[in-house]
Amino acid sequence: MPIRLISRRLLQAIPLLLGVVVLNFALIQSVPGTFLDVMTAEQQVTDPALIERLRVTYGLDQPPAVQLLKYIGSVARLDFGYSYRHNLPVLDVILAHLPATLVLMLASIAIAVLVGMAAGIVSAVKVNTWWDSAVSAFAVLCFAAPSFWLGIMLIILFSVKLGWFPVGGMVTIGLDGGLWRQALDVLHHLALPAIALGLFYSAAYARVMRASMLEVSRMDYVRTAYAKGLTRAAVVLRHILRNAVLPIVTLLGLQLGAVLGGSIVIEAVFSWPGIGGVLFDSVMSRNYPVVLGILVLSSVVVIIANIIVDLAYTRLDPRIKAA
Repeated sequence: MPIRLISRRLLQAIPLLLGVVVLNFALIQSVPGTFLDVMTAEQQVTDPALIERLRVTYGLDQPPAVQLLKYIGSVARLDFGYSYRHNLPVLDVILAHLPATLVLMLASIAIAVLVGMAAGIVSAVKVNTWWDSAVSAFAVLCFAAPSFWLGIMLIILFSVKLGWFPVGGMVTIGLDGGLWRQALDVLHHLALPAIALGLFYSAAYARVMRASMLEVSRMDYVRTAYAKGLTRAAVVLRHILRNAVLPIVTLLGLQLGAVLGGSIVIEAVFSWPGIGGVLFDSVMSRNYPVVLGILVLSSVVVIIANIIVDLAYTRLDPRIKAA
């Protein structure tokens, strides 16, 4: 069954990726200006003959439909073009920065799920108490505050005032030591951006978890478990929590794309060397092959993550069949 589900999801991903390529290519074509205009404005290229030669080299002299067909063919061969800004193939540029973004995404998702689920469980168990009110206030505050504002406030408090964490970056420049020390240094730099991004999304998990716990707690099998003499902790952990976590898994799959977009903003705040800075620089410099490559590979990451979520869903609830 997992093989069948994976195969079907991968087949469904092909037209989805094709749509991503076509849509983003059409949007980029509608934007005025090319990288040649930027190079001319920055006085990098002034010879009209050289500009025309570069236009022919990069295929900008061809109709947009021809450019699109050629780009789709090159993407099928995992060739995303060439970045004139980095003087490297686009795939090499993305792969050099994608791990940092993935680390930030995974850390922030882990914080969002753990904090949100814990807050939702406490709110459901202590419903209509001051605990419930505190969790609700926490969820509203985290959801209402933009992630970049949370990041700036964390920098001011924990970096500038207390000096506990570095202001930005991913590693300490010139750090000597083994692999373990370098890993701890990355975690030290990762703490604030992951918390800032994770707290923003934990609010949704807390509200969904609370509502799901309250709904499941009214089921017949929960009353039967209490009637059998099980303790409240046993009922909550073994009967209510396992069934109430299913909406959390669904929400996780839906929010992966949003977390990826939010990580780009956080990367700018904390100077995190992920694809966010590369994407921003590529948009400003009209380096569109890099922009298209990042969008396509980001779609691939989201598709793979959703396949994993589907597998987890079928594992948690055996009644769900591969659709």
